[in-house]
Amino acid sequence: MTRRLISPRRWTPPPAPDDAGRSPATGRFAIARRFASGGHGPEDVIFDRQGRVLAGLGDGNIIRLDLTTGTRTVLGNTGGRPLGLQLSSDGSVLVCDHDRGLLRMSADGSVDLLVDTVAGRRLTFASNVVENQDGTIWFTVSTRRWDLEHHLGDIVEHSCTGMLVRRDPDGTVTVLHDSLKFANGLVLAPDASHLLVAESAGYRVSRYWLSGPKAGTFEPFAENLAGLPDNMSLGSDGLVWVAIAAPRNALLDKLLPLPGFLRVLLWNLPEAVRPKPTPVAWVMAFDLSGRLVHDLRTNEGNYGFVTSVAEQRGTVVAGGLYEDDIVVLTHTSASLAGPTPGATDDANGR
Repeated sequence: MTRRLISPRRWTPPPAPDDAGRSPATGRFAIARRFASGGHGPEDVIFDRQGRVLAGLGDGNIIRLDLTTGTRTVLGNTGGRPLGLQLSSDGSVLVCDHDRGLLRMSADGSVDLLVDTVAGRRLTFASNVVENQDGTIWFTVSTRRWDLEHHLGDIVEHSCTGMLVRRDPDGTVTVLHDSLKFANGLVLAPDASHLLVAESAGYRVSRYWLSGPKAGTFEPFAENLAGLPDNMSLGSDGLVWVAIAAPRNALLDKLLPLPGFLRVLLWNLPEAVRPKPTPVAWVMAFDLSGRLVHDLRTNEGNYGFVTSVAEQRGTVVAGGLYEDDIVVLTHTSASLAGPTPGATDDANGR
């Protein structure tokens, strides 16, 4: 996609919370171990049932990383740019591929195309995906106007063209909501009663009810966050882990309610002088009531723009769109385990 003009939409964001280290949940994003992904940009990281980590890379590879031995295996290649991943009940991997749509990768590395059009338009920028035991799949589409390379254009424009989509077991595709603020991470509640949906440009995570009297409606889960929520996952600890890609930008927050030409001027500045996301490594974890439990961050510069985080049996791993490594975080409380057995401090995990 070539660089396009933005068409700004006004929005008045809530005042950013003044949370500078004041939350009792705040701790340090401390890296215990690093493992080379074998490529670039492990945008989403998930665990399989054996405790190994799966990630999709910029070259289209889906890799599996054994944290005990450091062994890295290429499971297959999507032929596009994989983003969000979900392990299916049959052992296959559901993949939101930015270029190709919603895919399923089998154990032998073969790839089946599940959805490549939504509402009569080619599907691009599928972001994150979950699946119910009955085979129902839900996935997000971040934006219908921008691509991954130029995704900041959507944040500045505030296009509100993100979607929440359902694919039924018979292949029927239904758009559940089509005006989300850069839809991103997705979590299915353990009882399948609701979804949690991250809206990066809305600074929030919302609960979307699938059953009961509120079915088909949104309600707040974690509102007015101090950063932009990205991919999410449900840990074995029962917590919802949320990657925070970047803090909110104070200048953008000031410009969002004002006439749009100001953001046009901002977007047309040379890239070298345009405001950039503040470097930070940041993840949060909430219980299912929306109570903040962990808030782990650092601006030391040894990792940044964290786009995914996952927890299994006390081990917390993270990945980033602009990083080469997958990292294991050190423990921060009694509920988190210490360094991963068998891992080492170098980037190759030797």
